[in-house]
Amino acid sequence: MRKSTIDIMLVEDNPADARLTEEATRDCGLPTKLHHVWDGEQAMEFLTRGDGYADAPRPDIILLDLNMPKMDGRAVLQQLKANPQLLTIPVVVLTTSDAEEDVLRSYELHANCYVQKPVDLEKFMSIVGLIENFWLSAVRLPPAPRAA
Repeated sequence: MRKSTIDIMLVEDNPADARLTEEATRDCGLPTKLHHVWDGEQAMEFLTRGDGYADAPRPDIILLDLNMPKMDGRAVLQQLKANPQLLTIPVVVLTTSDAEEDVLRSYELHANCYVQKPVDLEKFMSIVGLIENFWLSAVRLPPAPRAA
């Protein structure tokens, strides 16, 4: 049974990129709810329902920036994919980095895909729309694991 609203978690420290992603999410025409956190530490608190996030929903998909303060996206990926309750959440790395080592490391840490953020505003909006349409319309997302 498909949920009526798709929960997207955005882990992004750049206010402009966060705003553009929020706009693209609103414009995609799908029933989504965007949950934005500013760094990796907040992301892990949200995912584990820690400090201030006791009622946080389990995201259906995560859009993850790599280069952030406190805890970067690589550390988030590593912790996320090591947690049996969280490892099935699809993670789209959405970052400015085009470094081969970042691409390789992200896939080694089991990112589901790696997308470089375009610098052009229209292309950025288009890329976010493509990500959402693919992951939320074409792909069947995994259900949350059953409680042990």
